[in-house]
Amino acid sequence: MKLVPTPGNPIPEGAIVGRIVARDGAPLRVARWPARCPSPRGTVVIFQGRAEFIEKYFETIRDLLARDFAVVAFDWRGQGGSERVLSDPRKGHVGRFGRYARDVEAIAAQVLARDCPGPHAVLGHSMGAAIALDLARRGRLPAERIVALAPMIGLAQVTRPRLAHAATTLAWLAGFGGAWIPGGGETSMATKPFATNLLTSDRLRYARNADAAAALKDGAIGDPTIGWARGAFALMRRLQEPRAALEIRIPTLVIAAGADRVVSTPAVERFAARLKTGNALVVPGARHELLTEVDAIRAPVLAAIDAFLPGADAAEADDDGDLALYRQSG
Repeated sequence: MKLVPTPGNPIPEGAIVGRIVARDGAPLRVARWPARCPSPRGTVVIFQGRAEFIEKYFETIRDLLARDFAVVAFDWRGQGGSERVLSDPRKGHVGRFGRYARDVEAIAAQVLARDCPGPHAVLGHSMGAAIALDLARRGRLPAERIVALAPMIGLAQVTRPRLAHAATTLAWLAGFGGAWIPGGGETSMATKPFATNLLTSDRLRYARNADAAAALKDGAIGDPTIGWARGAFALMRRLQEPRAALEIRIPTLVIAAGADRVVSTPAVERFAARLKTGNALVVPGARHELLTEVDAIRAPVLAAIDAFLPGADAAEADDDGDLALYRQSG
């Protein structure tokens, strides 16, 4: 349950690393950083995306610490340094997406409630953002604010999601839930050639993350399984229901990537337009991983987050979550 640094990706100072256990016995790798000031603005909890790991967020963690936040980061079950249920640790698998809620419950009870100053905010990316939004609509998210980066509301390259959901469900029922998706394999997406990557246009940050993934070995998982895909399609279908966004009462900032080829930006915009307590920012030219993009893209994303979260000295959101100052189109 240690963190794994590389020369280009050192561990932010002050890390407290440990292991907690969810109520079903799943061990989770968790790291937290106390705020570096006597009066912190609160705690930011990072909900990573699929196939990510704590080490990938070291730069962002330093940014948040410099803004007087305490920070919590953890690996979802099935990836990073957390539990595996299959014999092949490279398979990106979870039996049911509902089990991710148990990870959040464990973080809330064993980390946030004991050691972390409020208010608590979730900073979620892709799958992690979608999980946060789904929990929020059901009143089960332990946070006062949500920042959802490129949330997994729909997939950009899946034109018939209902058919895909049906196909993965049939394969799951036939006993193939632990098999790779068609064409899937163990190579981490973080280590594939830069020229074909869909994640970022920043060559240096991509190389840094590739080195971190290589150092983490089996912690950097490969492609998803049929079981994971089935759960993901079910989650996206729930979030696309007309009332899903209306049911979220936590102030929410949604930031989408204008050049995203992983999740569907139009689906994200439709979801955000229905939020009663939030607003949306679309960053032109940005690829999927907004926080690993080039500085010209990453800086305004950080500025919007900084303004939205509690305690900001810059332009703050009003009571219904509106952040018109940062609204863009692209």
